[in-house]
Amino acid sequence: MTDHNSPAPRTTRGVRDLRPVVLERGAAPYAEGSCLISFGATRVLCTASVEEGVPGWRKGRGEGWLTAEYAMLPRATHTRTQRERAQVGGRTQEIQRLIGRSLRALLDDFRFGEMTIKVDCDVLQADGGTRTAAVTGACVAVCDAFAWMVGRGRLTASPVRRRVAAVSVGVIDGEPRLDLEYAEDVRADVDMNVVMTSEKRFVEVQGTGEHATFQRAELDQLLDLAAHGLESLLGAQAAALGV
Repeated sequence: MTDHNSPAPRTTRGVRDLRPVVLERGAAPYAEGSCLISFGATRVLCTASVEEGVPGWRKGRGEGWLTAEYAMLPRATHTRTQRERAQVGGRTQEIQRLIGRSLRALLDDFRFGEMTIKVDCDVLQADGGTRTAAVTGACVAVCDAFAWMVGRGRLTASPVRRRVAAVSVGVIDGEPRLDLEYAEDVRADVDMNVVMTSEKRFVEVQGTGEHATFQRAELDQLLDLAAHGLESLLGAQAAALGV
């Protein structure tokens, strides 16, 4: 599960430390909800748009839907990558599905009328952890989009029941590390992405032995390390949202 991002040297932060995290709400003023998030050098613009109607398979239920798209700008990396125009690649589809599943965990149900929240996550600069930054920033954008609907009288209350955040962890030279930069990600023996709610329940755990197998004890250690980082990210979201 390697992100094709730009290499950068590791800073002096400890192996249990996140990179500097910045959440800028309202970065795209025309969107109902938006957040520009930075995980170190990785920067992702997340927008949440409110649209009338739902996919055909959901029509007639009186329920809404939430879906996500992900893209990387051509010069988000050191060398230009081609835009995915005619067909979305397998890696992009995987990331889009991860983001969508993670954000739907914000809700207990979709009883907010036949409207769709469309989330767009566009990577402006990539240095590892683009998908985890996208989930974390998109959560803020979705919260603001539902708040916008309440403020316009389209909903009586926000259906958001919890927040979600995501972070990467990995094993490099036998050492567990939190929030991998690209240079670490590409040589990690074990690579894992973890999504957790503000209720400290896991939404998704994607773990792969990239260059080696791993033991149950190492898995537990990585999950503990991820939970440690996720508490900080969830706290940063709360501070940004003022909740």
